[in-house]
Amino acid sequence: MAGEKGLNELLKWSIENSAEADPSAPESAAPRSTLSPEALAAIMGGPSDAELMQAAVEHITSSDPEITLESKLTAFDNLEQLVESLDNANLLSKLGLWTPLLELLAHEEDQLRLMAAWCIGTAVQNNAPTQERLVALGGVEKLVRMALGDRLPVEKRAGAGEETTAAAAEEESAAAAADQGETKDVRRKAVYALSSAVRNYQPALDAAAKELRKRGEEVQEGIDAADMDAVDGLINGLKQRALNA
Repeated sequence: MAGEKGLNELLKWSIENSAEADPSAPESAAPRSTLSPEALAAIMGGPSDAELMQAAVEHITSSDPEITLESKLTAFDNLEQLVESLDNANLLSKLGLWTPLLELLAHEEDQLRLMAAWCIGTAVQNNAPTQERLVALGGVEKLVRMALGDRLPVEKRAGAGEETTAAAAEEESAAAAADQGETKDVRRKAVYALSSAVRNYQPALDAAAKELRKRGEEVQEGIDAADMDAVDGLINGLKQRALNA
């Protein structure tokens, strides 16, 4: 097994390098072995944060019927804690995890939509690189729609020859979502994520304001993303509407 192999390498390395403490050891001893990534992982105590993040998203998005909702929520909670670190939050882009995370905002389970918004809000807080990625991928507009009470349609990734079927499925999903609307708790988390996204990052605030106006909302012109009082005014209005829903 891979774990046993790593432990064996670790033991071999330990024995060979213990010669440093033996003054009688010949200087012309054979070259000492180096440690593989598996053995280093054994020393460090397990998988890296990047591996844990990838595993969490794979678990959450798995279609395996034996994986329970409770298990997926636990994985999401772990992911949210991991991205509290700025370095780990920046790994989302390098690991290609932003796309599946944003797609989870449209999941049929409201608890997973809530956790997706929560995780996004944590990842973009006081972090310009992740705020930039959220804007670039259209995440701000998604959060605005959710904050206003719209259910996002489930996005289907189409392969070759599946475009027509996927388009029809998306239209059906959009119609169903529009009829249901978003839940109060998910709306509140979307507002939280939006608040984190727009503070001190002007492109995100501009994208949010544009989407709000597009949806018939009155938004003050020229709000400065560094003006916390002005941003609070915008966010608190959305928060109150979610609470009153």
